Amino acid sequence: MNTIKTNACIELKDLKLRTQIGTYGPTAIIPKQHLLDLTLWIDSKLVLISKDVMGNVFDYDPLVIEINRLAGDGHYETQERLITKIVEACANYPEIISLEIGLRKLPVSAGSGSLGVRLSVDQNTLDNLRTSKLSSQISPNKT
Repeated sequence: MNTIKTNACIELKDLKLRTQIGTYGPTAIIPKQHLLDLTLWIDSKLVLISKDVMGNVFDYDPLVIEINRLAGDGHYETQERLITKIVEACANYPEIISLEIGLRKLPVSAGSGSLGVRLSVDQNTLDNLRTSKLSSQISPNKT
C-alpha cells in the first residue's frame, strides 16, 4: 500500500533587507541590495484548512519582523552569519519542519549579476538547534 504524504510550504521571495554585509575597499563594488529567499516547509494541515481563521494557519508575520530586525541589528562581515541567525530564528517555530534559505547581493560586477549563499536545513538539524537552545536556557551560565 503506497502512502502519499502531502507537503506544504510558505515561500518568501526577493525580500529586500536593510542590512550591512561585508567590508569593501575604495575601488570595490558595493552591493546596492541584499535579497532574501526563504521557503518554510510546514505540515499541510496548516494550509488545507476547513475554516478561514488565522488560528488554523502558520502566522509568518512575526518571523518576517524578526528577520528584518536581525538584518538591521548591526554590521555583518558575511552573508553566512546573517543566514545562521535567520535559521536560528526559524528554529523557534515548531511548525517549521525544514527550510531552504538563500541570501544574495547585487550588483557584483559592472552593475550586473548577483552572488549569494543558499542553505537547506532538514528536520533533524532544526530539532538539534531547538534542543541545543533549550539546554542552553536550562543550564546555568559558567563564569
